[in-house]
Amino acid sequence: MAAQCTDAVDKPTFTTASLPWRTIRLPEHADPRGSLAVVESGKDVLFDIKRVYYLYDLPISTVRGAHGHRMLEQLIIAVHGQFEIELDDGFHTARVRLDHPATGLYIGPMVWRNLVNFSAGAVGLVLASAHYDESDYYRDYPSFLAAARRLGNGTK
Repeated sequence: MAAQCTDAVDKPTFTTASLPWRTIRLPEHADPRGSLAVVESGKDVLFDIKRVYYLYDLPISTVRGAHGHRMLEQLIIAVHGQFEIELDDGFHTARVRLDHPATGLYIGPMVWRNLVNFSAGAVGLVLASAHYDESDYYRDYPSFLAAARRLGNGTK
């Protein structure tokens, strides 16, 4: 099953006129030996991949994320199991379910995200455009919201 979104977000396009998140169907190669999904910088994601990490051993009821980034871009993939990502850019909100290892969710800068509703054994892979930098994080939602609305000028 592919990612499902409760908003009209499921368009794998890189236009700046769209929302700052979108699902991306990754190239997938399958044969009798199994399946392989591929992510390439500059092709499948338009940012250089500087950091890779993954989430695992996640309690079903946990909430991960609960932050926004000033500049960071990410591609998140459910490489095993499924989970949902709640998204908020200060003007629009959406909920995307990731449940296939050949589907990723691109999240651009200035998007608050919560990762929720993990299935048992879920593993989430995150590809990031920069090395870890605490100064890039918004960890307080009201501060994030004020900054997002100030930067967006209500035009999103």
